[in-house]
Amino acid sequence: MAKTANQHVVPSGEGRWTVRSAGANRATKAFSTQVCAVNFARKIAKRNDSELFIHGRDGTIRDRESYGNDPCPPKDRK
Repeated sequence: MAKTANQHVVPSGEGRWTVRSAGANRATKAFSTQVCAVNFARKIAKRNDSELFIHGRDGTIRDRESYGNDPCPPKDRK
């Protein structure tokens, strides 16, 4: 499904939030708020038909968003 690596919004040690591509050693960009980081990462994920993983302050995955063609869409569409 993904053309490029999935995007992760993760907390950094300085109280900031970073956007990282899966498997990358360095962050793509750092932000002062999680909201700003999520908005930036969402644009990348949509552009690349990949997934966005939003982590909480403790590092666990809090939310996940998929973009692009889903081969198994949910059946409960409105």
